[in-house]
Amino acid sequence: MPMLRTKALRKIFITTLTLFILLTIYSIPTTESSNVLRTNLEIEEVSGLATNSIYLLNDDGYLVKSRILLDSDDVREKVHKLLVNLIESDSSNFSNGLSATIPKNTKIKEIIYGDKIVTVDFSKEILSVPVHLEKAMISSIVYSVLGIDGITGVQILVEGESLLEYPNTHESLPPILDKSIGINKKYNLTSRENISKVVVYYLEEIDNDLYYVPVTKYINDDREKIKIIVEELTTSYIYESNLMSFLNSNVELLSYQEEGNVMFLNFNDYLFDANDKVLEEVLYSIAYSVFDNYDVNTVMFEVNSEEIRYISSQDLP
Repeated sequence: MPMLRTKALRKIFITTLTLFILLTIYSIPTTESSNVLRTNLEIEEVSGLATNSIYLLNDDGYLVKSRILLDSDDVREKVHKLLVNLIESDSSNFSNGLSATIPKNTKIKEIIYGDKIVTVDFSKEILSVPVHLEKAMISSIVYSVLGIDGITGVQILVEGESLLEYPNTHESLPPILDKSIGINKKYNLTSRENISKVVVYYLEEIDNDLYYVPVTKYINDDREKIKIIVEELTTSYIYESNLMSFLNSNVELLSYQEEGNVMFLNFNDYLFDANDKVLEEVLYSIAYSVFDNYDVNTVMFEVNSEEIRYISSQDLP
């Protein structure tokens, strides 16, 4: 087993190096420029262009992970174009059922980037967000901006003053925001003890496209998070009927191990479908969930200790 793990880690390193070289080549600027949000399907048809995550609101009030094409190598320009797409506008070009989260007519007054922190100064119109959307708005800003490489925190200003509380409920906010604020938060608590915060990625179908939906769950469970993730994705009952998981209910996590930047997950045979294949959506749901809960950048999938696939954070759609 140690030799297999060594070979696997070596293969990951070689593939990662190759991917880095290819990305470097493709990052050479072209003369074509676009700031239009594309659907997941359209992006898959475009090669050689970098995409970034953007979190949009669906009809059920969940923030959904989509993709956007950004044609700049400058961090501030990327942040600006990303946030412009999060501002409600009559000219928004989203898939049906997806919408922006920042109130219409909000202006981006200034963007500062340094020490891996982005500071964004908004105009006062951002404070007009309805109470039922204020947490979704903040989460969509933070999660979208943190999807840009090199950014680890977001500071939000309004007319030059730090936004230290939600606009309507006045719940406090830290001066520097990161993913610890949660997204699509759900609470299922019976006591104040043994509280775990676990992010699980489900799926939702919108206009015949599948989108990933992260849900931050607060539960009384002190088990290892990967065990909770697999159980949540294999349960036959999902608390929201519009959210899906394609993971077979008979799947069992036989063992797991974190080595360096790699999470090894060993499952039983039920990870395969009836055609002896593993659905991409199954692997991606697990990988997304692992990356949001663990400080790793690669997931190695095994069935009965035999390697079947590995996914890096750069491989995700």
